Amino acid sequence: MAGLARSVAAAILLLSTTTFGFAANKVIIILDASGSMWAQIDGKPKLEIARESLRTVLQSVPADDEIGFMAYGHRQKGSCEDIELIVPPQAGSASAISAAADSMKFLGKTPLTAAVKQAAEALKYTEDKATVVLITDGLETCGGDPCALGKELKETGVDFTADVVGFGLTADEGKQIACLAENTGGKYIQASDEKALQQALVETVAAPAPAPEPAPAPAPDPAPEPAKPEFNFTPSVVMAEGGDPITDGNAWEIYKAAADGTRGDQVMTEYGALKTNLEPGDYIVVGRDDEARSDQKIKIEAGKTYNPLFTLNGGTLVIHPHASQGSEISGEARVDFAYPGGSTTHYGDAKATVPAGEQKITVQIGAGTVTETVQLAAGQTVEKDVVVGVGHAVLNAYYTAGGDKADNSGIGFEIVKAKKKIDGSRESVEHSYGPDSKFWLPPDDYVALTTLDLAVVEQPFSIKAGDNQDVKVALDAGVLAMSAPGAYSIEVFSSKKDIEGKRKSLGLSYGDSWQQTIPAGDYVVVRHASDQGQDKEMPVTIKAGERTEITVQ
Repeated sequence: MAGLARSVAAAILLLSTTTFGFAANKVIIILDASGSMWAQIDGKPKLEIARESLRTVLQSVPADDEIGFMAYGHRQKGSCEDIELIVPPQAGSASAISAAADSMKFLGKTPLTAAVKQAAEALKYTEDKATVVLITDGLETCGGDPCALGKELKETGVDFTADVVGFGLTADEGKQIACLAENTGGKYIQASDEKALQQALVETVAAPAPAPEPAPAPAPDPAPEPAKPEFNFTPSVVMAEGGDPITDGNAWEIYKAAADGTRGDQVMTEYGALKTNLEPGDYIVVGRDDEARSDQKIKIEAGKTYNPLFTLNGGTLVIHPHASQGSEISGEARVDFAYPGGSTTHYGDAKATVPAGEQKITVQIGAGTVTETVQLAAGQTVEKDVVVGVGHAVLNAYYTAGGDKADNSGIGFEIVKAKKKIDGSRESVEHSYGPDSKFWLPPDDYVALTTLDLAVVEQPFSIKAGDNQDVKVALDAGVLAMSAPGAYSIEVFSSKKDIEGKRKSLGLSYGDSWQQTIPAGDYVVVRHASDQGQDKEMPVTIKAGERTEITVQ
């Protein structure tokens, strides 16, 4: 895992010093902050790898480089408008970008086309040279057309380039966004594993441009050469021995072979059927379809043609996740495939091509999880419905039973198990904020711990598989609006004193005005002045479902 993080960091560092990078240009880095960044590589979430890599690399960027930072999907779950230029392009922005990446959430959609468009406009791409670097682990989910955008930006820009890093994408997914980079003259880099990322960057950005050579002296016309084949390397790939050749959705990676027989510089990445010419030499060729792959060492000699066959020894899993028996396929499900030698994560109706053998499939919907094991033979396709067995609950709070809904984004719901542990505590299951909070829960008895300002209420409820419940929580509270002109702070106390003559403090706010939701009852509001001995207090009674306004002078 540490190796992958170092590879990503090295990759981005190369970006800061080569044609893919930032030197002498204004650049905006766009980071995919969608919910899929929670997916793991070798047990570590992608978002953590991206954060650590950015922090490491940005420390090495020259102080006068003007770098900006944009993100999408970091504030709202279902919005295609959640795009923000967090750090405008400026010199010395490394610490601001690292802090922004460290503090953001990862939970939304993937409006990558609109984000690249906004970044180009922020860089005034129609007036100046501009570069956008997009790091994404998913495809466009908001209806944008990245290919068409690439053409538009290239045609209307002065000198615009978009470079795209596909972080953990499959070969088929990579084809769908590579055109954004290619249509602007930029590079697409498939970062599907550590070595692929490393070698792709070495080939595309590390090699210095050759110095121009002087024009050669005129030479006599060469003697005609014998006709050569159009291509000297035309490999084919099958899923299993004796199967039909795969020509769509697959990928080819070709590397120079190093002296020790390992992968050296990457020569090319191609998709579908491959016909090409390779210079004489030793190569390592990788044929792959999604997660299934096959490697071969190939020695190319002048004047010969090669047609090697690659057998992936893989199969295809199609998983249809359901919340409960008889329900529709769930688009909110997370599907984890653990196959021999690795793992991959998909969402919703999931399809994965993986190495043959024992497959461990884990489907998660909300707080519900189920794991099944499937034996997959080479060349086989297994289609399976997986029922998680959860119910659905939508939670809302009301100031009084049957009264006004608490339509406040600050309201919090924590779902805990109703049964207490031996120490009296309860197991926390899930939490959410705002009205209409949605939860998928396994069958059980629960308690909704609902908090709005100073009001805290426990609401028990039960869920069965297939349930679709509206859980209404009565806060039995009102709203207290407090004004204390010239006050240093305002504090709310219970009205009843304890045996020592002290009141319990329920909350304090600095400033001369404060509004809180508070349980119905009697209280004392204290106006604190900056000078000692100048405090004032006023008793107040709060009624459930009503607003009370007071001024303490």
